[in-house]
Amino acid sequence: MTTATLGRPGRFEIGRVFNNTFGVIGRNIGLCIGLAALFSGLPALIIRVLTQPQINAVVQEAPNGNVNAAFQSFSYVSVIGGLIAFVCGLLLQSALVRATIEDLNGKRPSFGDCIQIAIRFLLPTLGIGLLVALGAGLATLALIVPGVILWLGWSMSVPVLIQERQGVFGSMSRSRVLTKGSRWSLFGLFLILIIIAMIVQWGMLLFLVMFGGIIAEIGAALVQTIVSMVLSIATAVSYVELRQAKEGTSIDELAEIFS
Repeated sequence: MTTATLGRPGRFEIGRVFNNTFGVIGRNIGLCIGLAALFSGLPALIIRVLTQPQINAVVQEAPNGNVNAAFQSFSYVSVIGGLIAFVCGLLLQSALVRATIEDLNGKRPSFGDCIQIAIRFLLPTLGIGLLVALGAGLATLALIVPGVILWLGWSMSVPVLIQERQGVFGSMSRSRVLTKGSRWSLFGLFLILIIIAMIVQWGMLLFLVMFGGIIAEIGAALVQTIVSMVLSIATAVSYVELRQAKEGTSIDELAEIFS
């Protein structure tokens, strides 16, 4: 395997990010799916299985007007499930940042090494995730556009943390510097990926709803696995692309921190 070439400095190209994203997945399909299944698909399946009885209880009690207790139980499980999914999503992104950099450097990323990196940076990654969610969420409540702009500015924070070791606030600040001037391109990239993900999710769910039960739950978890994997790798590739476009940084230089 040879070191990937991401093009000349000075321009962030969506097409190149797409090509390298699916290139990374194609060369490491087992690793990528395994990490996504561990940190996204499996938690999603467990959460769905645990929340389904509460959903059924709410539906059954609604005609009788005794919905409060069932809804309260569903709320508790949903909050806990949401927190677990949030943490696992950050673990997945960290692991796939490591895998992406290793692959683009011409190396073969390993499952254990990617998990080790994700666990090592869990606490600062969690700090970034909470701050980004809170800041972008509050800005979105005030007005949607500022929230989207903030989120795009901070979207590279986790790759910066994993790769450059700048801490929580340093990584968020560095992310804003890297994304400046390229946020519309990033917006287009993520919008395309989200639209494709929504189409795939709805199409798959409409097909699986005919089966119901555990088959539908497994299918939904599988879709979640694939979507999370693509979005996480696209974010990591975008970070590499931004560094090369702004600074002319080579993949070899990006990988030095892990040597």
